[in-house]
Amino acid sequence: MTSTSLPPTPKTSPEDVKQPERPKLLQVLGPGLITGASDDDPSGIATYSQAGAQFGFALGWVMLFSWPLMCAIQEISARIGRVTGRGLAGNLKQHYPAWITYSIVSLLVIANVINIGADLGAMGAALKLLLGGPDLAYVVAFGVLSVWLEVFSRYARYVSILKWLTLSLFAYVGVAFVVHMPWAEALRNLVVPHITFDGPQLTVIVALLGTTISPYLFFWQAEEEVEEMEERPLSKPLSGAPEQAVAEFRRIRIDTYIGMAFSNLAALFIILVTAATLHAHGITDIQTSAQAAEALRPIAGPFAFAVFATGIIGTGLLALPVLAGSSAYALGEMFGWNVGLARKPRQAKAFYGAIAVATLLGVVLNFSPIDPIKALFWSAVINGLVAVPIMATMMHLSSHRAAMGDFKLHAGLKIVGWVATLVMAAAAVGLLATWGG
Repeated sequence: MTSTSLPPTPKTSPEDVKQPERPKLLQVLGPGLITGASDDDPSGIATYSQAGAQFGFALGWVMLFSWPLMCAIQEISARIGRVTGRGLAGNLKQHYPAWITYSIVSLLVIANVINIGADLGAMGAALKLLLGGPDLAYVVAFGVLSVWLEVFSRYARYVSILKWLTLSLFAYVGVAFVVHMPWAEALRNLVVPHITFDGPQLTVIVALLGTTISPYLFFWQAEEEVEEMEERPLSKPLSGAPEQAVAEFRRIRIDTYIGMAFSNLAALFIILVTAATLHAHGITDIQTSAQAAEALRPIAGPFAFAVFATGIIGTGLLALPVLAGSSAYALGEMFGWNVGLARKPRQAKAFYGAIAVATLLGVVLNFSPIDPIKALFWSAVINGLVAVPIMATMMHLSSHRAAMGDFKLHAGLKIVGWVATLVMAAAAVGLLATWGG
């Protein structure tokens, strides 16, 4: 009789057990990265250029100061979306009186449309500087391209395009190493800022904060968290799937902090470049991003000019869908439409129609007698003023058990979030105080 024996079972160690792979950095980066990069739109570039041209290196510290405030308020926006499965407008509608939702969304849409118009104008002017030709034709072309991509691109492909467009921010870092940069002076002003708080400087500080911390960014990031969740089959709102919270909050924090760092780093380099070139040569009155690019040409050379102008177009292509999309999301949740870039056009006709109309109105503004510089000023005023009640409402909402359940804000994030809100309130007061100055 022969006996057979089974081969010995191989011993396994913890190292042999296949562990779930951690997501790669590019997979983690998404809503926060795109939101942060879209903050440096052509209108923002104009504000940063004005700060550098008018005050040299003196205001670069604002970008360092605002970074943790941006991170906190954007992380709170993302948490609200991920925990509740709804965007900000949907949460406002559910937890607050209707007049609050209608007022905030109306102001958001007005400011966004004006901003879209200003950005399209800047992009058209930048392409005219590079290629010549009619800038208004370029305005129309950019508007059509933006709507086409946002409406007809598959969501995953579209998000990938937006991620690649964030690389346009590095144009401004590159320019800084092309021009003559007195790094010692620039760094000294970052560490030991020179603050006078006179009327003109306070106005520009307020403008920098208002440009950096804008309401449309809050709405976009919250909604994109909902979109990302719906794109992943196993993901659910954290209110119903608390076991996913640790990993999701970690992803949100990494995504947001890196995205806001890219945003503020690019803004800082725009200030440094214009300070080292325009301010150093006595050019202190810059009103638009295209003016900043054109002024660079005789001082820094054609290469720096071309890179700066190309960056305006790249950041504009990134910002337009965020501005139009955040308006459509807010309107859609307020009126109960089907919303979402992952939906096919026939499934969300009103949502995509709102994107197209917001962009079209921005195009039309460039054909109207309205002064785009004054329109941009009013957009900044509205954004700065409406940001304060939105942030205060977000802080209340994110600490409200009825909305967030067990995922109310922890003390650290709550403190920084309220500091950001108070800073923006002070900025709004400063804006009103210097209005006639």
